[in-house]
Amino acid sequence: MVEKERIILGIDPGTTVMGYGILRVVGKKVEFVTLGIINLRAIKDHYLTLRKISEEVTKLVETYLPDELAIEAPFFEKNVQSMLKLGRAQGVAITVAITHDIPIAEYAPLKIKMAITGQGRASKEQVAAMLCKILKISPSSLPKELDATDGLAAAYCHYLQTSTAAETDTKRYKNWKDFAVKNQKRIKTQ
Repeated sequence: MVEKERIILGIDPGTTVMGYGILRVVGKKVEFVTLGIINLRAIKDHYLTLRKISEEVTKLVETYLPDELAIEAPFFEKNVQSMLKLGRAQGVAITVAITHDIPIAEYAPLKIKMAITGQGRASKEQVAAMLCKILKISPSSLPKELDATDGLAAAYCHYLQTSTAAETDTKRYKNWKDFAVKNQKRIKTQ
């Protein structure tokens, strides 16, 4: 039986820097494809920034043909104008996905950090380090802007959420011991 491949595009929305990461999943195997940023710093007009986001996310979609989009939800800020701009940036990325019939999953920053590091208040550096370890990425190959790893983290969080949900549907465990017995290959002992 040939296992279905899926490509997950993860996006960390932003109005000055938007991060993205792409994963390839075949069965239960996840593979790092790429990550990067969309640099929007030079654009002073907010509406032109939105156009650039649309153009660049469209290029990503047309290049990598993602099956799913995982996007970080805007977090609450006291500055309403900043939050509004961030929401617009997120909305443009979502619109590109909708236009290409790509299913969308939205994750809170705390959920993404928890999925990657086990701590909802982890720093961007901790998230990046953990992704390097999990996905076997050389830390020296990462862009200096950690928005890129935040985009990749959204994609990996989605992978974990969707693969866990699929496993839960097919496997039932009585307790942790039952889980350990049925998942020997997944449990590493040191």
